[in-house]
Amino acid sequence: MDERVISAQASADERQTESALRPTTLAEYIGQAQAKAQLGIFIAAAKGRAETLDHVLVQGPPGLGKTTLAYVIAREMNTNIRVTSGPALERPADMASILTGLGAGDVLFIDEIHRLPQAAEEVLYPAMEDKAIDLVIGKGVGARTHRLHLEPMTVIGATTRPGLISAPLRDRFGINLRLDFYPPEELAQVIERSARILNVPLDPQAVPLLATRSRGTPRIANRILRRLRDVAQVEGDGQVTVDLAERGLRLIGIDQGGLDEIDRRYLRVLASKFRGGPAGVETLAAALSEETETVEDVVEPYLMQRGLIERTPRGRQLTPAGRLEAGMEQSTGGLFGP
Repeated sequence: MDERVISAQASADERQTESALRPTTLAEYIGQAQAKAQLGIFIAAAKGRAETLDHVLVQGPPGLGKTTLAYVIAREMNTNIRVTSGPALERPADMASILTGLGAGDVLFIDEIHRLPQAAEEVLYPAMEDKAIDLVIGKGVGARTHRLHLEPMTVIGATTRPGLISAPLRDRFGINLRLDFYPPEELAQVIERSARILNVPLDPQAVPLLATRSRGTPRIANRILRRLRDVAQVEGDGQVTVDLAERGLRLIGIDQGGLDEIDRRYLRVLASKFRGGPAGVETLAAALSEETETVEDVVEPYLMQRGLIERTPRGRQLTPAGRLEAGMEQSTGGLFGP
């Protein structure tokens, strides 16, 4: 799944490119107007009081710029940032080591914070609330607790699944931001900016085409741009024109609706094996030979955004538009009945 051109997950070899494309200020950050407006006020207020910014929880689908926003916050606050992820903090000592290494006002960014182990999470509670951690010294009856005070800092947590974050942890974030899928006109701005940075000759008339095929996600837009740059270099004169973009998109398997083969297979399986649904996500994932979390976080969000599927208490099912996309007839006596 991670090898999909339109996967919203970043591959290891493209993180360096993403870093080069990453905006450094709120003014450069395209889209997400509501989140930017809130942050602009909160950052200005914190700086005006010479205080650290309150802890920030950023939620939204992959590829929308949660990590970028953390770097922007650190830059706007004129401080350093330490980056880690929930799965990387396996032991309480891992969390304690990072917290004690932070300087005054530093930002700690925890990606996939919903996957933070409970033991590490409990170390984070007093750090966020009281600027301290409790260290247990010794073992058995002789063990004692020593409170170690920390420098003021800001924790930024990013999650694609806010429902999996425990209530005690969620309550410790004073600022909650949600990033939404980008409309085509804002994705067009992202594509034009990236093309300038990467020195990709881009026909302005091709920009809307790329924007509508990028699933509302800047990471996907940038990846498609890089792949079309390759096609233009090998099969054209280096410029990404409308005709070359159409040919390149067909080559990498993205149709006019922004769907790829995995999306189409999801719709076909739901149509043919489950009569359009409802079907449980675990059952669907097994039929697709994919992890349940991958189906929920990577495949389904865009299909829901397109109005092709819906999540119901009984499971996933095709909408009327999804039934048409999957080739099912809606009328009585059709392929699967009414």
